[in-house]
Amino acid sequence: MAKPLLVLSKTHSLKALLRRASLHTVCEESRCPNISQCFGSGTATFMILGNQCTRACSFCNLKRGNPEPVDPEEPYRLLEAVKTLNLRYVVITSPTRDDLEDGGAGQFAKCIRVLKENIQNIKVEVLVPDFGGSHQALKTVLLAEPDVLAHNVETVPRLYHRVRKGADYQRSLELLKRAKEFNPNIVTKSALILGFGEREEEIVEVMKDLRRVGCEVLTIGQYYQPSKRHHPVIKLYTQEEFERLKEIALSLGFSHVFSGPNVRSSYMAERVFYNYL
Repeated sequence: MAKPLLVLSKTHSLKALLRRASLHTVCEESRCPNISQCFGSGTATFMILGNQCTRACSFCNLKRGNPEPVDPEEPYRLLEAVKTLNLRYVVITSPTRDDLEDGGAGQFAKCIRVLKENIQNIKVEVLVPDFGGSHQALKTVLLAEPDVLAHNVETVPRLYHRVRKGADYQRSLELLKRAKEFNPNIVTKSALILGFGEREEEIVEVMKDLRRVGCEVLTIGQYYQPSKRHHPVIKLYTQEEFERLKEIALSLGFSHVFSGPNVRSSYMAERVFYNYL
């Protein structure tokens, strides 16, 4: 019983820290199935720019509404939380903020710089929205020198109109491509969620598209319906199917692939960076 109690204690401590710092995590907002594992080890994927999204993806559990203004103090509260947790690897994401001229790119850049200027050898992964296709917004983030640039395609092109309203498949591929063109040394990463009604041949085509734009790391996970108002689960994949898709992805040239029911885009992010990249 000692280990579960210790994990529970760490989880409560981390949640208390986040509340004191007025910080959000995608782990909580998206009801990630790995939250106890990650919080229990003292890690989290921080979500900047509030917890309200300006789009309406049918699979996502983020709140929809009118987001709060950008908080200039948020990067410094993030810094203190990272210091308190003694993290050496930080993942930062955000809801989509189409209400902002730069899509929130400036806040991403500020968070990266504040962390790197104040914590020696810190590594920062950013999981960014598509910034409405703005090349300048992406450049703003990349100039702050994150170590990993992630952007999730989420599903196959045929299902975008049902699953990712407001998003565009080619725009997402273009973002990953431009990141590599701007900085060939940056690690790029993407994710697929399965269970919306996609076919295996469509999944493989997405993998090929990602490799064509230089994407190196891929995560593949199972979609779980957060509520009755969200997109239904069309298929539950077996572990064997996840393993087969992993082998296909590796054969296409990805440097690392995590594939399994509970895998999410930031799953084991630190381990992947230090052990495989």
